[in-house]
Amino acid sequence: MPRTPPTRADFRHFVTQTTRWQDNDVYGHINNAVYYEFADALVNGWLAGTGTLSVPDGSVICLVAETGCSFFSSLSYPEPVETGLGVARIGASSIEYRIGIFRLDRDTAAASLRFVHVCVDRDSQRPVPIPEALRQRLATLA
Repeated sequence: MPRTPPTRADFRHFVTQTTRWQDNDVYGHINNAVYYEFADALVNGWLAGTGTLSVPDGSVICLVAETGCSFFSSLSYPEPVETGLGVARIGASSIEYRIGIFRLDRDTAAASLRFVHVCVDRDSQRPVPIPEALRQRLATLA
């Protein structure tokens, strides 16, 4: 995970997400688990929007295999956040995404996430190659 916050230039796709009252922890900061919700919504929204996977009924699905998050500054309700998506690595069956969580008025990320998907056969749950149409779309995020 990075030791310095990434900037907007490190990402290719952005989505604005709202925060909710319930997202704050007792200290008035967005709870750590919510950052993973932002990441999950960003990645799966992008996947569904590409039309390259039939979500949720396709024969190939993407499962989360690994995640990690580095925090650089606090966020809190009611400020919206902007989430940035990039791809760090495209393997044979796995995809490592880079995600930045930003304040709307900042160029550096408040948090940076690593999010790894593995493409698997829906029925066997065993890894399969990344479908070619998805691989081509992922390349636009690299």
